[in-house]
Amino acid sequence: MPSASLRGSAAVRLGSRRGWTHRQTVAGYIFVAPSLIFLLIFVVYPIFAALYFSFTKYELLQAPKFIGFDNFVNLIDDKRFFGAIWNTVLFAVMTVPIGTALSLFLAMAINQPLRGITVFRTAYYTPVVTSFVAVSFIWLWLYEPQFGILNTLFEAVGLPRLHWLRDPSTAMLSIAILSVWKNVGYNMVIYLAGLQGIPEHLYEAALVDGAGPIQRFRYITVPLLSPTTFFVFVVYFIGALQMFVQSWILTQGGPLDSTLTVVYLIYLNGFEYLKMGYAAAMSFLLFVIIAIVTYINTRIIRYDEYY
Repeated sequence: MPSASLRGSAAVRLGSRRGWTHRQTVAGYIFVAPSLIFLLIFVVYPIFAALYFSFTKYELLQAPKFIGFDNFVNLIDDKRFFGAIWNTVLFAVMTVPIGTALSLFLAMAINQPLRGITVFRTAYYTPVVTSFVAVSFIWLWLYEPQFGILNTLFEAVGLPRLHWLRDPSTAMLSIAILSVWKNVGYNMVIYLAGLQGIPEHLYEAALVDGAGPIQRFRYITVPLLSPTTFFVFVVYFIGALQMFVQSWILTQGGPLDSTLTVVYLIYLNGFEYLKMGYAAAMSFLLFVIIAIVTYINTRIIRYDEYY
């Protein structure tokens, strides 16, 4: 049996350890408190406030009036809302697959140990850190039907001039081209990090076995980049479904609502038509759509390939 002094010493050590653990816990909460407070005030509270407003008639200048599911019922008959959903999905389909593939291609191109490759990496990433407003005004000049450089090049090679942003048949395509160019550098950097994380000995072993470039890409690069591809594709798709700035600056949703997206329609209803309750209902339906699309992507895209 241990003596009383030994038992007392063990009790003191246990108490000291518990006190130290308690102080660590308190210190941890103190360090994370600013972030938690920020999330509660600027993320959690606005989400629940918007959910409440979606069940009200709230015209910003008047107190909200509870009306139940009327806003959601009205959305079912809102052809403009469903048109905005179609435009948003069309934009995502135009940009996400091409942008993801182009990002991977550029990442593989700049992942070569060549002299001066840093210059190309910087050039490809520069659009990402450039203001979207400034970029949009530059592309407005490029797309100008009479004096724009794109139509000048088209005319030089014998192609007809296009109205680009002023034609409903080409307006969304024009915005999609700009968006792919603007965002490709960001996803390229993510893919570059993924490529540099693939062990080089796998390529060396495949080369010894006689595997060509296409086989190495298909059986090594693509499988081992599956977690990166999953991240890029899902985040890219979510961002595309929330497209707003391009439509707002370049076309204001026109011509003939051909570039009207869901987020832009939410903005119009909330801050121009002052229908905050109706806009909140739209935002929650958009949230449901994003959640469904994200779930489908998690079921389709494999992201668990490891060698």
